[in-house]
Amino acid sequence: MANTLRKAERLGKKKVIEKMFAGGSQSFSVFPLRVIYLPVEELEADVSILVSVSRRRFKRAVKRNRIKRQIREAYRVNKHELLSVLAEKQCRLAIAFIYLSDRLVDFSVIESQMKTALARIAEKVTAADAETMVTSSEP
Repeated sequence: MANTLRKAERLGKKKVIEKMFAGGSQSFSVFPLRVIYLPVEELEADVSILVSVSRRRFKRAVKRNRIKRQIREAYRVNKHELLSVLAEKQCRLAIAFIYLSDRLVDFSVIESQMKTALARIAEKVTAADAETMVTSSEP
């Protein structure tokens, strides 16, 4: 499996983004990231991501872009476990990563929190799939 981040893996559909932030999505925090995810069927890739860094926290675009690059790189390197779980469950997700801290942190911190976040999403997808199987088998 290639270790890349293709254009199809970037979330750009306005309807999906609006649906994600309007409600119905699930979210959790692993500081300095807030993760919002939503099962969506109309995507080309198994996972499409959106990265957001608030202008209120970082006035300079250089710093905002640096954090976005770090988050995308941490996702790109660690996405394979989540992709294998989603391929097994035949599910597609839209994920938003929102940076919460008002300070720059090392890449190692972002990467470790990204690993935690992706493992948590995989765990919740597996649990949700098991839950739907139990409810559908009841008479």
